[in-house]
Amino acid sequence: MSKLLAPPLPTLHNFTSIRTLSSYTSPSRLPLLSIIPKLPSFSTRNSRSRTRLPLPRAFDSDSDSDSNSEAAVDNNQTVTIPDEEYPTGEFKFEPVTGFRSLLVKLNMLFALPWERVRKGSVLTMKLRGQISDQVKTRFSPGLSLPQICENFVKAAYDPRISGIYLHIEGLNCGWGKVEEIRRHILNFKQSGKFVVAFVPTCQEKEYYLACACEEIYAPPSAYFSLFGLTVQASFLRGVLDNIGIEPQVERIGKYKSAGDQLARRTISEENCEMLTALLDNIYSNWLDKVSSAKGKKREDIENFINEGVYQVDKLKEEGLISNIIYDDEVIAMLKERTGVKTEKNLPMVDYRKYSRVKKWTVGIPSGKDLIAIIRASGSISRVESQVSVSSSGIVAEKFIEKIRSVRESKKFKAAIIRIDSPGGDALASDLMWREIRLLAASKPVIASMADVAASGGYYMAMGTQAIVAESLTLTGSIGVVTGKFNLGKLYEKIGFNKEVISRGRYAEVLAAEQRPFRPDEAELFAKSAQHAYKQFRDKAALSRSMTVDKMEEVAQGRVWTGNDAASRGLVDAIGGLSRAIAIAKSKANIPQDREVTLVEISRPSPSLPQILLGVGSSLIGAEQTLKELLQGLTFSEGVQARMDGIMFQTLEGSPYTNPILSIIKDYLSSL
Repeated sequence: MSKLLAPPLPTLHNFTSIRTLSSYTSPSRLPLLSIIPKLPSFSTRNSRSRTRLPLPRAFDSDSDSDSNSEAAVDNNQTVTIPDEEYPTGEFKFEPVTGFRSLLVKLNMLFALPWERVRKGSVLTMKLRGQISDQVKTRFSPGLSLPQICENFVKAAYDPRISGIYLHIEGLNCGWGKVEEIRRHILNFKQSGKFVVAFVPTCQEKEYYLACACEEIYAPPSAYFSLFGLTVQASFLRGVLDNIGIEPQVERIGKYKSAGDQLARRTISEENCEMLTALLDNIYSNWLDKVSSAKGKKREDIENFINEGVYQVDKLKEEGLISNIIYDDEVIAMLKERTGVKTEKNLPMVDYRKYSRVKKWTVGIPSGKDLIAIIRASGSISRVESQVSVSSSGIVAEKFIEKIRSVRESKKFKAAIIRIDSPGGDALASDLMWREIRLLAASKPVIASMADVAASGGYYMAMGTQAIVAESLTLTGSIGVVTGKFNLGKLYEKIGFNKEVISRGRYAEVLAAEQRPFRPDEAELFAKSAQHAYKQFRDKAALSRSMTVDKMEEVAQGRVWTGNDAASRGLVDAIGGLSRAIAIAKSKANIPQDREVTLVEISRPSPSLPQILLGVGSSLIGAEQTLKELLQGLTFSEGVQARMDGIMFQTLEGSPYTNPILSIIKDYLSSL
């Protein structure tokens, strides 16, 4: 059996990092127990090293279908690939001087009207609510992580921008996106320009982001609740029993908790162990980063948290915020700092308008070498639902089209698969994995994980040549779940009867929801799920150059943070998109100091309602919510490679979510 193996990475030193963010252009059919998502991540350079085998770049058809892929691993050919040997992609600010400075002035002189910004302007960004990992159009509501990050880079080089003023409150995203934004705040500070934060409401995520700024301001009536972190698990089994519904769930992997809220009344020992470890990692990282940013001991920050302080003046006394003033007072202070007369208005440009400024306008060049960015955000399905929202979720058919277009194009030197997904349909995940592997056989492909790349999301990532995750990205969850409902008791209560006439021993395994499985049907059901799990686990072993036994130790449906996943060989490097770009350049033999152009594959196009109603319309928000709920009520078929939605919501979701509504939503989306 012949295989192409990627050569070991050479040791790389003294990298010049990228300044630009670039331009964005089962055999069985079993009903799903789907769960709803949302997630985390940090980023610190890791000094660990580990022993790994060379990653296979391609495979023949036999190895693709062989579930016993440990035969494909040669245990005698090992190579040590420390994290340091991957380029870091760290930002390095280089002032624009000489001819380039003159060129920037000319660009701004002839800039289009919507790209004009007054000299001395302050860039303002309101960071709150959901932050999408997708590039948004000017008509799309909400915030876009790629555009937020690009604005920081442009503002660092833009001579018209004197500093950045951030309003931070009520973030509804994972730690991965928070860390990516925080990294760009720190990068921006290299320019010597100011960046200040105003926090009217503040919990742990908001403060983690704000403490990267030079100064933090809050109004006297600010709501601060730095009380620590929690994770909760809700269980509906008692409710279902009372109404006569028996969930029959088959999950493979002792840590695979998807479906537990339907099948159990209490948390399992394994799930409790996993959630505790995740929570400890997040809390420990928060304490470390905050104490470092504020120049305090970790114990001091932890003691402050345990005091239950909510008074803003106490925060000021402890040096955790700079001052207690209102927004207009902050603006008055910024006017004085930028030399604006008291009677004049402070020149400001907001996030949305500044997103329309092109990078070349501020002197950030694009390179001739093109790297494709293929984004995969949301739950995974094989085909698009009739009620699905445009650009929502990962539809395998559409994603595969993008992969093939990049593979067939000679203009792309490499590709980055940007993943922010808790998983979904196992068959769809496998089909996308196959296409990613084929793409990796023709050009370098790197996975960049955002908040989460778990279960089916990790399935996609393991088809690439290197995986980059944030320290607290949720990943792994190598396991599957499937099941059906026995509605017999419910039918009795409501006086409903159903008779089934069938041919074939197992014809009623799914059709007869009015009774539980027969023993032979239950055995078939379990074997089918076990088969899907073995395929997932063995392909993970092949992709990560591990034996099946070694992969089994880290599989079993367990969710890991990026740091823990890296120490166990599931992830190659810790960092954000910039590091993934640097690794892609290295594998494509592009010098680290050479500029590249990132090409966004299939930018989203605005819908007619978005164009007519404009940004932020409440009607669009209502439409999105309605369609999402309708999607939750539809039936999907197939074994699921999906992370538990409860974990996603409680670790990464909005802290203001109504718990009753969350339970209802979890239940509806599991039907």
